[in-house]
Amino acid sequence: MSGHRICLLPGDGIGPEVIGQAQRVLRALDPGLTFETAEIGYGAYQKLGSPLPQATLDCIQSAEATLFGAVTTPPDIPGYFSPIIRLRQSVDLYANIRPCRSLPHPGSRPGINLVVVRENTEDLYSGVERVEDDGNRAVSEMIITRKASERIIRRAFELAKSSGFNKVTVVHKANVLRQTCGLFRRVALEVAPQYPDIKMEEMLVDTCAMELVRDPAQFQVIVTTNLFGDILSDEASMLVGGLGVAYSGNIGAKTAVFEPVHGSAPKLAGTHKANPAATILSACLMLEYLGEPEAAERLRAAVIESIRLGKVTEDLGGSLTTEEATDSIIELIGN
Repeated sequence: MSGHRICLLPGDGIGPEVIGQAQRVLRALDPGLTFETAEIGYGAYQKLGSPLPQATLDCIQSAEATLFGAVTTPPDIPGYFSPIIRLRQSVDLYANIRPCRSLPHPGSRPGINLVVVRENTEDLYSGVERVEDDGNRAVSEMIITRKASERIIRRAFELAKSSGFNKVTVVHKANVLRQTCGLFRRVALEVAPQYPDIKMEEMLVDTCAMELVRDPAQFQVIVTTNLFGDILSDEASMLVGGLGVAYSGNIGAKTAVFEPVHGSAPKLAGTHKANPAATILSACLMLEYLGEPEAAERLRAAVIESIRLGKVTEDLGGSLTTEEATDSIIELIGN
């Protein structure tokens, strides 16, 4: 493993801290990796006038992969937009992949090994909104297309096939959202027969939320629309230790951006309490994407062993600082 070019997007809040620790770990794995850092988020907006400057998009597109921290998105600043949503749409990172696996920790339920595959470019996150009736009615358009539905559903079946899973659960709300979720469901029913060795089941989103709590071990691959995937994957993370260990990849046809699921947590910034595990596990996904499965597994094993040994931050019941938790993982990589 050498020579890969990685773009780093530290962002806001604890983002720079956890990205810095992930970079330390990656350098310990391979000193030959090269990094370029770019601006994103509220800090970038204050400094450069945009939360997602063109130079950042250029950095992402010229790198082999990108590791992203977190951003703050204030809701009441005119002209401000969510840079991560805009990024996903601008670079067409259509698949959001969020694994969820049991960990050797008292806060994790056993027997869980699932992946939420979330459509990443449309739905209610399309940004088509308006205010009517002198401000007394707000309208957001839920946009679902055949093209986006087909490619995310096909991605889910391909992931199941390559990962040794034999079931895909298609989650929707077609009984109420008959046209939008109805289209997503119809496309799933068209794609599924092309994968005869993989069982397709469908589930209403409210039922899926309940079943994730009742019996999460029944799930393997869950594929769903943007908003539902956002909510369900956060719910699933709480079954295995919380957002401090929840990681994801945004995958497109030409590039990919990997990120922890947690936010910028501004109250934790500078306290040295942020858990770096989610960002480091995101780096594992990135290494797999770069064609380095052995390095990815080596790093993942070190993170899991650090959790088993209790060498973790406060959110997982430990007493280590962000830096000390990273030190433990680096030490385990070397063993």
